[in-house]
Amino acid sequence: MSTPLPPQTPPPAEYLTTRKDEFIGWARKFSLFPYPFVTACCAMEFMSVSSTPYDTDRFGAALPRFSPRQADLLMVVGTVTHKQAPILRKVYEQMCEPKWVMAFGVCASSGGFYRNYAAVQGIDTIIPVDIYVPGCPPRPETVIDAIMKLQDKIANQRHPIVNEDY
Repeated sequence: MSTPLPPQTPPPAEYLTTRKDEFIGWARKFSLFPYPFVTACCAMEFMSVSSTPYDTDRFGAALPRFSPRQADLLMVVGTVTHKQAPILRKVYEQMCEPKWVMAFGVCASSGGFYRNYAAVQGIDTIIPVDIYVPGCPPRPETVIDAIMKLQDKIANQRHPIVNEDY
Protein backbone atom coordinates (compact mmCIF):
# COMPACT_ATOMS: atom_id res chain seq x y z
CA MET A 1 0.00 0.00 0.00
CA SER A 2 1.44 3.36 -0.99
CA THR A 3 1.49 6.34 1.26
CA PRO A 4 -0.34 9.49 0.12
CA LEU A 5 1.84 12.32 -1.07
CA PRO A 6 1.94 15.44 1.06
CA PRO A 7 0.11 18.45 -0.41
CA GLN A 8 2.47 20.49 -2.52
CA THR A 9 2.36 24.24 -2.77
CA PRO A 10 3.49 25.83 -6.02
CA PRO A 11 6.60 27.99 -5.91
CA PRO A 12 5.97 31.71 -5.33
CA ALA A 13 6.95 32.53 -8.91
CA GLU A 14 3.75 30.95 -10.20
CA TYR A 15 1.54 33.56 -8.55
CA LEU A 16 0.75 36.77 -10.37
CA THR A 17 0.06 39.77 -8.21
CA THR A 18 -0.56 43.21 -9.60
CA ARG A 19 -2.97 46.08 -9.46
CA LYS A 20 -5.97 46.04 -11.78
CA ASP A 21 -4.97 49.36 -13.37
CA GLU A 22 -1.45 48.12 -14.09
CA PHE A 23 -2.71 44.94 -15.72
CA ILE A 24 -5.35 46.66 -17.87
CA GLY A 25 -2.88 49.42 -18.79
CA TRP A 26 -0.34 46.82 -19.89
CA ALA A 27 -2.96 45.03 -22.02
CA ARG A 28 -4.25 48.25 -23.61
CA LYS A 29 -0.85 49.68 -24.42
CA PHE A 30 0.08 46.64 -26.51
CA SER A 31 -3.24 46.38 -28.35
CA LEU A 32 -3.65 49.70 -30.15
CA PHE A 33 -5.89 49.66 -33.19
CA PRO A 34 -5.18 52.81 -35.22
CA TYR A 35 -7.65 54.53 -37.51
CA PRO A 36 -5.67 56.51 -40.10
CA PHE A 37 -7.36 59.78 -41.06
CA VAL A 38 -4.96 60.48 -43.93
CA THR A 39 -5.42 63.67 -45.93
CA ALA A 40 -2.08 64.82 -47.34
CA CYS A 41 1.55 64.11 -48.16
CA CYS A 42 2.37 62.60 -44.75
CA ALA A 43 0.60 59.47 -46.02
CA MET A 44 3.88 58.23 -47.53
CA GLU A 45 5.57 58.39 -44.14
CA PHE A 46 2.57 56.71 -42.53
CA MET A 47 2.95 53.83 -44.99
CA SER A 48 6.66 53.53 -44.29
CA VAL A 49 6.05 53.22 -40.55
CA SER A 50 4.21 49.94 -41.18
CA SER A 51 6.90 48.60 -43.51
CA THR A 52 9.50 46.00 -42.61
CA PRO A 53 12.37 48.20 -41.32
CA TYR A 54 10.18 49.97 -38.74
CA ASP A 55 7.38 47.44 -38.17
CA THR A 56 4.82 48.89 -35.78
CA ASP A 57 3.66 45.33 -35.11
CA ARG A 58 6.39 45.12 -32.46
CA PHE A 59 4.53 47.82 -30.56
CA GLY A 60 1.08 46.31 -30.87
CA ALA A 61 -0.13 48.93 -33.36
CA ALA A 62 0.12 47.13 -36.67
CA LEU A 63 -3.37 46.52 -37.94
CA PRO A 64 -5.11 49.71 -38.99
CA ARG A 65 -8.87 49.64 -38.65
CA PHE A 66 -10.87 51.46 -41.26
CA SER A 67 -13.95 51.71 -39.12
CA PRO A 68 -13.90 54.16 -36.21
CA ARG A 69 -16.02 51.78 -34.14
CA GLN A 70 -13.21 49.21 -34.16
CA ALA A 71 -10.34 51.63 -33.48
CA ASP A 72 -8.99 53.24 -30.34
CA LEU A 73 -6.17 55.39 -31.77
CA LEU A 74 -7.10 58.12 -34.25
CA MET A 75 -4.04 59.08 -36.28
CA VAL A 76 -4.72 62.38 -38.04
CA VAL A 77 -2.13 62.40 -40.81
CA GLY A 78 -1.63 65.64 -42.70
CA THR A 79 -3.50 68.86 -43.31
CA VAL A 80 -7.11 69.19 -42.21
CA THR A 81 -9.24 71.84 -43.88
CA HIS A 82 -12.26 73.55 -42.36
CA LYS A 83 -14.43 71.58 -44.79
CA GLN A 84 -13.04 68.31 -43.38
CA ALA A 85 -13.31 69.38 -39.73
CA PRO A 86 -16.91 68.19 -39.20
CA ILE A 87 -16.00 64.82 -40.70
CA LEU A 88 -13.02 64.49 -38.36
CA ARG A 89 -15.21 65.40 -35.40
CA LYS A 90 -17.81 62.78 -36.41
CA VAL A 91 -15.12 60.09 -36.77
CA TYR A 92 -13.81 60.97 -33.29
CA GLU A 93 -17.30 60.82 -31.78
CA GLN A 94 -17.94 57.38 -33.35
CA MET A 95 -14.91 55.86 -31.63
CA CYS A 96 -15.54 53.88 -28.45
CA GLU A 97 -13.91 54.71 -25.13
CA PRO A 98 -11.06 54.62 -24.31
CA LYS A 99 -9.72 56.49 -27.32
CA TRP A 100 -6.55 58.42 -28.06
CA VAL A 101 -5.59 60.90 -30.78
CA MET A 102 -2.23 61.40 -32.49
CA ALA A 103 -1.53 64.55 -34.54
CA PHE A 104 0.83 63.21 -37.21
CA GLY A 105 3.02 65.90 -38.74
CA VAL A 106 3.29 69.65 -38.43
CA CYS A 107 0.18 70.35 -40.51
CA ALA A 108 -2.07 68.34 -38.19
CA SER A 109 -0.33 69.79 -35.13
CA SER A 110 -0.31 73.48 -36.02
CA GLY A 111 -1.43 74.00 -39.60
CA GLY A 112 2.14 73.89 -40.88
CA PHE A 113 3.01 76.42 -43.52
CA TYR A 114 -0.65 76.69 -44.56
CA ARG A 115 -1.52 80.01 -42.92
CA ASN A 116 -4.71 80.65 -44.86
CA TYR A 117 -8.47 80.64 -44.53
CA ALA A 118 -8.89 76.98 -45.58
CA ALA A 119 -6.53 75.06 -43.26
CA VAL A 120 -7.27 74.30 -39.62
CA GLN A 121 -4.44 75.66 -37.47
CA GLY A 122 -4.06 72.51 -35.40
CA ILE A 123 -6.58 69.73 -34.90
CA ASP A 124 -6.63 70.40 -31.16
CA THR A 125 -9.15 73.13 -31.98
CA ILE A 126 -11.55 70.37 -33.12
CA ILE A 127 -10.78 67.32 -30.94
CA PRO A 128 -8.51 66.67 -27.94
CA VAL A 129 -5.02 65.48 -28.88
CA ASP A 130 -2.96 63.11 -26.74
CA ILE A 131 0.35 63.17 -28.60
CA TYR A 132 1.95 65.32 -31.27
CA VAL A 133 4.44 64.06 -33.86
CA PRO A 134 6.66 66.87 -35.19
CA GLY A 135 8.17 67.09 -38.64
CA CYS A 136 7.31 67.79 -42.23
CA PRO A 137 7.07 64.94 -42.98
CA PRO A 138 7.84 63.16 -39.70
CA ARG A 139 10.45 60.42 -39.87
CA PRO A 140 9.27 56.88 -39.06
CA GLU A 141 11.56 56.85 -36.01
CA THR A 142 9.73 59.91 -34.67
CA VAL A 143 6.38 58.20 -35.15
CA ILE A 144 7.56 55.08 -33.34
CA ASP A 145 8.90 57.25 -30.52
CA ALA A 146 5.48 58.93 -30.27
CA ILE A 147 3.74 55.53 -30.17
CA MET A 148 6.05 54.46 -27.34
CA LYS A 149 5.31 57.68 -25.42
CA LEU A 150 1.59 57.16 -25.95
CA GLN A 151 1.95 53.59 -24.67
CA ASP A 152 3.62 54.92 -21.51
CA LYS A 153 0.77 57.40 -21.09
CA ILE A 154 -1.81 54.62 -21.55
CA ALA A 155 -0.07 52.32 -19.08
CA ASN A 156 0.03 55.02 -16.39
CA GLN A 157 -3.63 56.06 -16.72
CA ARG A 158 -6.47 54.92 -14.49
CA HIS A 159 -8.51 52.23 -16.21
CA PRO A 160 -11.91 51.97 -14.57
CA ILE A 161 -13.84 48.90 -15.64
CA VAL A 162 -16.99 50.00 -13.89
CA ASN A 163 -17.67 53.69 -13.42
CA GLU A 164 -19.65 55.42 -10.68
CA ASP A 165 -22.98 55.10 -12.51
CA TYR A 166 -22.94 51.27 -12.54
